[in-house]
Amino acid sequence: MAQQERGRQSRRSILEAAAHVFAERGYDAASTNDILACTGLTRGSLYHHFPSKEAIAVALVQAHGDALVVPEGPVRLQSVIDLTLEFARRLQSDPVLRASVRLTTEQTSFRRPPQTAYEQSLEAIEKLLREARERDELLPGVDVDEAASTIVGCFTGLQIMSQAYTGREDLGTRIGSFWRFFLPGLATPGLIGRLRTTPPAS
Repeated sequence: MAQQERGRQSRRSILEAAAHVFAERGYDAASTNDILACTGLTRGSLYHHFPSKEAIAVALVQAHGDALVVPEGPVRLQSVIDLTLEFARRLQSDPVLRASVRLTTEQTSFRRPPQTAYEQSLEAIEKLLREARERDELLPGVDVDEAASTIVGCFTGLQIMSQAYTGREDLGTRIGSFWRFFLPGLATPGLIGRLRTTPPAS
């Protein structure tokens, strides 16, 4: 068990080091030597977990999917909102998740896996919106695929703007503002007043 825990810690250390190096130099200019220098691990340990820089990048993209934890709750539209707010909060504090997003939005030589961060996000939100439609939470005629694509696209743009202006410090506020504008075209009128567009009280 202790060996497994050391292995998990080593893997996380490599991903965090790669996130730092990719943020500083970009994917193309980064090397496994640069990543290794930030970890304090041996080359054998690095290659035990990841045979190449591309394999590290693939694992970083997978971290995006791991961060899409769908909140439980009876109102599925609230779950969609909370998913975006929690993802925004994690982007502010998790360097691995930030690297995952950067690999998705930047044009590099990295050959992205078949399911990119965009597809992961779309899949999670489409599922929630279909459940919301089954519970009569959506306005008649709402196209779930179109709504999900708009939500993911707006979130992507807002997080890029937030990064440029405040280093993502105001990302939660920007996401809350988006929902206040977007909900009238999505949710049934009687539901809007019950939906919270700020993080839940801790």
